Amino acid sequence: MITIIDYGLGNLGSIKNMLVRSGIKCTISGDPDVIRSASRLILPGVGHFKYAMDTLHERGLVTVIQQRVREANVPLLGICLGGQLIGRHSEEGDVAGLGLVPMDVVAFDRARLMQGEKVPHMGWTVTPHSDIPLFASVQQPARYYYVHSFHFRCDDPHDEIAWAEHGYRFASGVRHGNVLGVQFHPEKSHVYGQQLLRNFAAMDFGA
Repeated sequence: MITIIDYGLGNLGSIKNMLVRSGIKCTISGDPDVIRSASRLILPGVGHFKYAMDTLHERGLVTVIQQRVREANVPLLGICLGGQLIGRHSEEGDVAGLGLVPMDVVAFDRARLMQGEKVPHMGWTVTPHSDIPLFASVQQPARYYYVHSFHFRCDDPHDEIAWAEHGYRFASGVRHGNVLGVQFHPEKSHVYGQQLLRNFAAMDFGA
């Protein structure tokens, strides 16, 4: 069973509907006991990094998520802000994240943007690395919806599995072991997003 973590932020119903249409069993819950019993986790998110982390702490979910991912090796997919929360630290609010992926979340460097390019970045393009299971069978060119002012910056380039361009290339997808994160919104990306969620549900993460 996939549990979509409910901490008051994110397009929970849209994610669930995409999974249900693919015949994938899932539930939406913020109950720590339900999260502990999940075979896979999805961490959505829309909004401000510090507010999101404060909310996760207030609801007693930070330690639960960290234990399930680190100790039980439960696969987790972070979406948009949820993808940022899996990192170590964010410049948005100058606060620590869940620390599941060795990366920071940084603001777009406005000095490197081209004329006419603005923040937040809004777009649809993504370039996945070849042979990445999360993007298997996704129709190319893939189109995923973005709206964000901060982006991933990984310690290890090998953790980057997809990229986008906004003045410069930035990582829009990451994977570190059983933890994945995407900067875009698959739940707002039609057939491309549905296939990606289907892929996450089916991925073999090994023993």
